[in-house]
Amino acid sequence: MNKISQAWAHIQSTLFPILEAELDPLTDPQRKLIATLELVKIEDFVPHRWWVLGRRPSDRVSLARAFVAKMVLGGITTSELINQLVSVRNLRRLCGWELSRHVPSESTFSRAFDEFAEIGLADRAQAALIKGYESERLVGHLSRDSTDIPAREKASPKPPKPAKAKRKMGHPRQGEVRPPKAPTLIERQLGMTLAEMLLELPGACNWGAKKKCGNTSFWKGYKFHVDWADGEIPICGILTSASVIDSQVAIPLATMSAQRVTNLYDLMDSAYDSKLIKDHSASLGHVPIIDHNPRGGEKIEMTPAAARRYDERTTAERGFSFLKETFGGRNIRVRGQKKVRAHLMFCLLALTADRLLNLLL
Repeated sequence: MNKISQAWAHIQSTLFPILEAELDPLTDPQRKLIATLELVKIEDFVPHRWWVLGRRPSDRVSLARAFVAKMVLGGITTSELINQLVSVRNLRRLCGWELSRHVPSESTFSRAFDEFAEIGLADRAQAALIKGYESERLVGHLSRDSTDIPAREKASPKPPKPAKAKRKMGHPRQGEVRPPKAPTLIERQLGMTLAEMLLELPGACNWGAKKKCGNTSFWKGYKFHVDWADGEIPICGILTSASVIDSQVAIPLATMSAQRVTNLYDLMDSAYDSKLIKDHSASLGHVPIIDHNPRGGEKIEMTPAAARRYDERTTAERGFSFLKETFGGRNIRVRGQKKVRAHLMFCLLALTADRLLNLLL
């Protein structure tokens, strides 16, 4: 909180007065953008580009700041962003272009976004933001959940299922040794590094289904898994195929979050009800509170104390609502896992800065 307070004091007492003297009168969205850019410092993560011959490449720092501005403004399209950069002097100068003719074309924005997606620019900036302002704070509850991400692309065909080895029915004969069952993905994850776990998760666009309140909804695209700290602060996010089961991403998410923050409770719904997930959460020093999945049997209710803490899991619902409705998580116009993830991580980056500043209000 001290770090956030110091950053906000610097923005209010120093940065706003200087910019108000240089620019036209600032609007509230522009003040929000200034605070976000100052907190995020996206320019620290843009690699320096060298050139010897030919035309000088467009400034990637200004383009990165423009993509952050795009999400702060609600995830508008790139063409709408360019129109605003050309017509609104304050916005253009905040991103780094003095004159309207300096604003690059839409194709330049597209090429720069490809580069940012390839190097994971928003991922690195969001991780640094969390480590810088949240690593020293003890997080009470970490709410784990996923949301559907519809995509405008063709679904990849289902991979062929491996042929199962035929085996005889009934008990094995005396002295007969049958091959053991293949370990599940969750079982294999317990012996993997984080990088290996992420490579194992499918990432192609396909069809997914989610059942809620007795109704099943289908969508084509991806699924975004996020760990939310108290105050709707996103700690980390993983993008997978829409068909991936939530429980298969619990251990990678928990491992990634443990590298960034220290928390006490892990809150998850019945989709994560697994002994392996509970044991892994406990091994990290957390208290897992997971809604019981009866799987056709009798449901086991939580204790009153656990139920009270489980109510804090609404943080995830509010967080996904902010992500989609306010920061452009619903307005995805790119294709491919890397680009879709880059778009969502820029959304998550802007949301993280907004929620951190909200702690002071």
